Amino acid sequence: MHDDEGLNNQRADALTAMPSTAAISISRPPLGLLGAEPWRAAMEYWAFHVNLLKRKRLAPMGDGHPVIIFPGLATDGSALALLRDHCESLGYQAIDWGRGYNTGPKGEIGPWLAELAAHTAEMLRRHRSTATLIGWSLGGIYAREVAKLLASQVRQVITIGTPFNAQADHTNVGWLFSLMSSASAAAIDPVLSQRLRTPPPLPTTSIYSRSDGLVAWQTCCHANVSTPVQDIEIDGSHIGMGWNPAVFNIVADRLGQQPANWQPYAHSA
Repeated sequence: MHDDEGLNNQRADALTAMPSTAAISISRPPLGLLGAEPWRAAMEYWAFHVNLLKRKRLAPMGDGHPVIIFPGLATDGSALALLRDHCESLGYQAIDWGRGYNTGPKGEIGPWLAELAAHTAEMLRRHRSTATLIGWSLGGIYAREVAKLLASQVRQVITIGTPFNAQADHTNVGWLFSLMSSASAAAIDPVLSQRLRTPPPLPTTSIYSRSDGLVAWQTCCHANVSTPVQDIEIDGSHIGMGWNPAVFNIVADRLGQQPANWQPYAHSA
């Protein structure tokens, strides 16, 4: 009972409003990093295969709980097939989000996210245990928001290169606020901004890279970090995070965590 009360207190701390990045001077990633994204992603793909056997040998086997994976903008489940295979190889039930290509929310964001949450709940109906939600880039926004709506069915959230603490000019693609609201990319909806940067009331991990060529790394970090919320830095490109060996190591560690006995990742920067 004491552990449950402690976790409830941790979740309450995580719901504390997060200050925005408005007070911080943040620049878009340099265009040189953006241009190097394909080459760097290819190098990460090579490193993935070089480390494949070692990673499988060292990673702990899982408890079989479901893991739903949300793809990034303009991608579908095939872009994260290696991540799903990784989760399956560890003994988890890896599930694609089931919506094909991620073309962004349609219509008003509130009802759209509620419908996505209902779809996710339906996928989880056949499973007896709570799920981990993993999202890459824009898919991480979905994972966080769905987790808020389905908190009783979700055990934790992991985001990869997700700029939840962003303003419109903090990316090199300008998609976040133009997709998530009816306003233009230059207009900031303060209510939506506050909603997106507030973490779910669950263990939440954000994986980010200072060498991300698409989003400013600061926007992937919580302004105030409280247990059980952690930001973990890796070295990698935005595109290559879907198969980056460091990302896979972190995912394996986080999946093995028991929510009631949450511990921070030991190798964060």
